[in-house]
Amino acid sequence: MHLFYTPDIQTLSELPEEEASHAIRVLRLQLGDEVMLTDGKGNFYRAEISNANHKRCLLNIIETIPQEPLWSGHLHLAMAPTKNMDRTEWFAEKATEIGFDELTFLNCRFSERKVIKTERISKILVSAIKQSLKARLPKLNEMTDFNKFITQPFKGQKFIAHCYEGEKPLLKDTIRKGEDALVLIGPEGDFSEDEVKKAIENGFTPISLGNSRLRTETAALVACHILNLQNQ
Repeated sequence: MHLFYTPDIQTLSELPEEEASHAIRVLRLQLGDEVMLTDGKGNFYRAEISNANHKRCLLNIIETIPQEPLWSGHLHLAMAPTKNMDRTEWFAEKATEIGFDELTFLNCRFSERKVIKTERISKILVSAIKQSLKARLPKLNEMTDFNKFITQPFKGQKFIAHCYEGEKPLLKDTIRKGEDALVLIGPEGDFSEDEVKKAIENGFTPISLGNSRLRTETAALVACHILNLQNQ
C-alpha cells in the first residue's frame, strides 16, 4: 500500500499538492482506493480516496494508528555539510532510514561550504521516512555558527568526534541508553583545535568512532547508527 506524507491531515483531509499529483497522475489512484498516510508526528492513518481530479485528492480517514517511538531518547546530529552536496544528501537519506530526531548543519572554521539550502534536504527526509515506513520526520535546522551552537542549552549527553590525539573512548562505550544525545561531526578539514577546546569547555566529551579514518558524511552516519542501536 502506498504511503503519503500529510503533515496537516488532522485539520485538512486531503493530500498536499505534490503528493496528490503523484497519487493521481503517476500511480493512477482513483475514487475508493485505500492509502496509508503519515503526519511525520508519530501517527499513521488508513484512508480512502473520496474525490480525485487533476488538482486535488480528498480523503476519508478510516483509522488513526499511533506509533510508539522506535528508539529512546532524543538523538541530535550536528555536522558540517560537505563541499559536495551529493554526499550530504546521501547522509540525510541514509540516516533517516536508520533513525534519528534532529539535524543541524554547522558552520565551522574549516568548513568548505558556508551556505546550505535546506529545502532539498527537507524533501529527502520526507522521501526517506516514507521509504523506511517511519511515522516521525526528523527536525531539520538551518546552518548555525559552531561557537554559537555549542553554547546553546542541551539536556543530555554531548559528544564531539575529532581526529586529534588524546583520550577518546568509543562512542558505543560512552553512550547511556535512554538519554538524549548530541554528537558533533566536523568538516573535511576537521574541527580546529580551538573549536575542540571550546566544545570541551562547554560540556562536550571527545569520542572516537573507531580506528578508520572516515569521511565527514560517513562519520555522521556511523554516529547515527551507534546512537540508534544503543537506544533500541
